[in-house]
Amino acid sequence: MAGRFDPLTRAAVRGGRTDVPAGRGAAAGSGARERSWTPAGPVDLGLTLGPLRRGPADPTFRTTPDGSVWRTGRTPQGPATLRVSRAGELVHAEAWGPGADWFLEQLPALLGAADDPAAFVPRHRLVHASHRRRPGLRLTRTGLVLESLIPTVLEQKVTADEAYRAWRRLVRQYGEPAPGPAGPDLYVVPAPRTWAMIPSWDWHKAGVDAKRSATIVRAARLANRLEEAAAMDLPEAVRRLEAVPGIGPWTSAETLQRSNGHPDAITTGDLHLPGIIGYALAGDRDTDDAAMLELLAPYAGQRHRAARLVLLAGHTPPRRTPRMPRGDIGRF
Repeated sequence: MAGRFDPLTRAAVRGGRTDVPAGRGAAAGSGARERSWTPAGPVDLGLTLGPLRRGPADPTFRTTPDGSVWRTGRTPQGPATLRVSRAGELVHAEAWGPGADWFLEQLPALLGAADDPAAFVPRHRLVHASHRRRPGLRLTRTGLVLESLIPTVLEQKVTADEAYRAWRRLVRQYGEPAPGPAGPDLYVVPAPRTWAMIPSWDWHKAGVDAKRSATIVRAARLANRLEEAAAMDLPEAVRRLEAVPGIGPWTSAETLQRSNGHPDAITTGDLHLPGIIGYALAGDRDTDDAAMLELLAPYAGQRHRAARLVLLAGHTPPRRTPRMPRGDIGRF
């Protein structure tokens, strides 16, 4: 998009309206830019932005007691910090850093303005109840591929705790402090070139095996091509990501759910999801991917939203096997 985003002059936004901000910088702190926006419908900040958080101590994401959400990112214009808060129907955003204008430009998409929840029709009682209890759920669209792809690769075939620990360590070691007043605990993810230059011993210390680190390095070297997937339709975006060795259907779906906000980007190849879907919708905890897709067939075009609502319902099968063993290659 040509030119710098000016929240005082850009008026119309799909899915809501832009309101004149209170000011630039003075009200929000040193170097801040601001934007206020009124969504067309209810938006729950926690539900909508929650999938961007990688564990409770994610150095790129924070929530505060007042309900505000802070996140950082490496935008096409540079690193930035974003704070989003609610005041009634109004959403207010403040941003710092070279990428502040880009973050404010993308605010409606981030909060689901491009999402169409009215297109979703519940076909199961549990899904209907979960949908009714969460009218503010929107599917976020960050427009940034690599920031979701790399932590997803880290989550391949390990426990969540191991992946979150690796993400924290690598972002804090190789990222940079977040612009603005976020404090010392928030960081911006490393640049693609930095990811590609991390030495093998630091991957090892972070508990990341050679296969996952090699996938991340390949992706970082192809960052410009992969970022183009954020503007693609789902099938084309999937092909673009899966052309990289080490990126398969599970990784591409988990990435595109966040970067593209596509309601049909259903995750396959997951250890737990088919059993959860099968147990919730058919009482069968031994469901495989094929059976899960059959159960979700009535939600064609909205299968990711349906799966998300099932997960939010919390109707999971009782555990009957030991947890996945934890491996820590960084100890050796």
